[in-house]
Amino acid sequence: MTTIQTQGLHDLPAQHADGGFYLVVETPKGNSSKLKFEPDLGVFTLSRMLTAGTVYPHDWVYIPGTLGPDGDPVDAFLLGAGGTLPGLVVRARPIGLLQVEQSEKGRKFRNDRLLFLPWEPTLKMPFKDVSELRKGEKDEIERFFRHAVAGTGKTLRYLGWRGPESAESEIKRGQAHLRASRRAAP
Repeated sequence: MTTIQTQGLHDLPAQHADGGFYLVVETPKGNSSKLKFEPDLGVFTLSRMLTAGTVYPHDWVYIPGTLGPDGDPVDAFLLGAGGTLPGLVVRARPIGLLQVEQSEKGRKFRNDRLLFLPWEPTLKMPFKDVSELRKGEKDEIERFFRHAVAGTGKTLRYLGWRGPESAESEIKRGQAHLRASRRAAP
């Protein structure tokens, strides 16, 4: 049996010293269930099953050292990695984000979905901006998110796509939000 050490995953820095960001894989591409890292337990747990026929089209990751508006670390898709496992730490570069207004439990808030590529460009994924995604890729990602929240009581409204600078700004907001929450904690 293989044991994966996970205790320090939330304590990793968001940024690599030489550029790029650290991402922690939560749910690998192709899964039909959503996994979630539970820092108090130091393990990944089954969060929920997706609707029938829905699978993650890309690795679902989080950015350590951040806190999103939903109370979890800032989430993202990692495109083009393949063959990952929960807990794998990947150095990556942001290519943009999908601006999302999320409604749940009577409140509305922004919960943008960031997109990353592995740090080293590949022949398959040489681009630098979400505007360079292949035709239909953005529609596929939007459809996935609609199906992924089905039955959860959440609704999403898409506000548009933005480039890598917007993604980096969102990461900085997530870092600031985490610092503020730690200062406010008793």
